[in-house]
Amino acid sequence: MKKAVSILGSTGSIGVSTLEVVRQFRDSFRVAALGCGSNLRLMAEQVREFQPTVVSVIDEAHAENLALMLDGTGPRPEILFGQAGACRVAALEESEIVVSAMVGAAGLIPTLEAIRFGKLVALANKETMVIAGKIVTDAAGEHGATILPVDSEHSAIFQALQGNHPENLRRILLTASGGPFFALSREELAHVTPEQALRHPNWSMGRKITIDSATLMNKGLEVIEAHWLFGVPVERIDVHVHPESIIHSMVEYVDGSVIAQMGIPDMKIPIAYALAHPHRLPVNSPALDLFQLQKLTFFPPDMDRFPCLRLAFDSCEAGGTMPAVLNAANEVAVGAFLDKRIGFLDIARIIESVMDEHQVSSEPDLEAVLAADDWARREAARRCAPRK
Repeated sequence: MKKAVSILGSTGSIGVSTLEVVRQFRDSFRVAALGCGSNLRLMAEQVREFQPTVVSVIDEAHAENLALMLDGTGPRPEILFGQAGACRVAALEESEIVVSAMVGAAGLIPTLEAIRFGKLVALANKETMVIAGKIVTDAAGEHGATILPVDSEHSAIFQALQGNHPENLRRILLTASGGPFFALSREELAHVTPEQALRHPNWSMGRKITIDSATLMNKGLEVIEAHWLFGVPVERIDVHVHPESIIHSMVEYVDGSVIAQMGIPDMKIPIAYALAHPHRLPVNSPALDLFQLQKLTFFPPDMDRFPCLRLAFDSCEAGGTMPAVLNAANEVAVGAFLDKRIGFLDIARIIESVMDEHQVSSEPDLEAVLAADDWARREAARRCAPRK
C-alpha cells in the first residue's frame, strides 16, 4: 500500500527534491497534501501532477489566485491559506508522513501540529528544533510521533548511530562545506555581496540557507538541532570544515572508532532514507567514486572570521529562549543583507547585539518562546534600519 505524504514547503528546494523521490517511487508513495508560500506557478504544476486533496498557500489572496490558475484543469483540491492552512496540511488524517521543509521559524507551529497528531515527521526545518527543541521532543514523546532527520548531516549521524548503544557515543562530528568564503580574510568578507554569497560551491539550496552556509550560521543551527535530536551535550559536538561535502557527518565512540556516512551532495538521498526508513530506496543519483575523488580534506572552523558559529554554540549553552533569539535575529539580519541594507559582517554583529540584550527564560513554554522570537525580530529590525 502506498504511504500518503504531506509536504510543508513543497516549492522550496527540499520540497521539490521530495517530489522527485515520490515521482521515482510512485508505487510506494502518494501525495496527500502540499503547502507552500507564494510560488503559485510551481504549486499549480505540482497540484496538476500529484493531485493532492488539500493545499495551502501564504494568504487568502494567493489562495484565490491559485484557484483561478487551477480552474478547468482537472480535480481541484481544497485550497487553504495561512498558518491554519499549513496546520491542516500537517494534521491531515490520511497522511502518514509529514515532510517539514518550510523555511525558518514559520515551520514551528505546523510541525508541532503534525507531532501532536502522531505523524512520522521527516524534519528538514531545523529552526523547529533550534527554537523549541525541548518542547518539540517532549511533544513527540507524549503523542507517539517519530522525528526522522532530513538534513544530510543529521541523517548521517542517525545512520551512523544505528545498531549502537547511546552510552557508547563519545562525540558527534558535524561536517561543514565552509561555504564560498572559507579562504577569505575578514577584510575581504566585509565587501562580500549577496550575489557572491548565493553561489554555494556544492549544494543547491534556498536563498536564506545559502547565506547561512556562507556565514556558518547554518552549521551553528545544526549543532543546536543535533543537541536535541540525539540528546548529546553541546560540548560533545564538534564542527569540522570538509570542503568536498562527501562525508556528511561522523560519530566517535568510546573505543576510538569513528563511523562516517558518505555520499555525493544530493538531498534526494537523505530524503529517501527518511521516507522509507528502515528500508533504503535505489535513488536515481550518481554513485560516489572515491578513486576519482582521491582525497578528503578537513579544517578547523575559524570562529573569529565566522562568528555566527560561535554565537550558535553560545546560545545553546545559554539554553532557554536564547536559541530562539539567535534564530530570529539571524532571519531578520539575513533578509536585510539580501536586500543590501547591511553588509555581510553586520549579520553577526546584529545577532550578537540582540543576544546581549536578551534576558533568558530558562524553561520557557511555547508562548514564551514565541514572545522571545517576536522581541528579537523587532530588536534586529531596529538595528537593520538605516540611520537618520
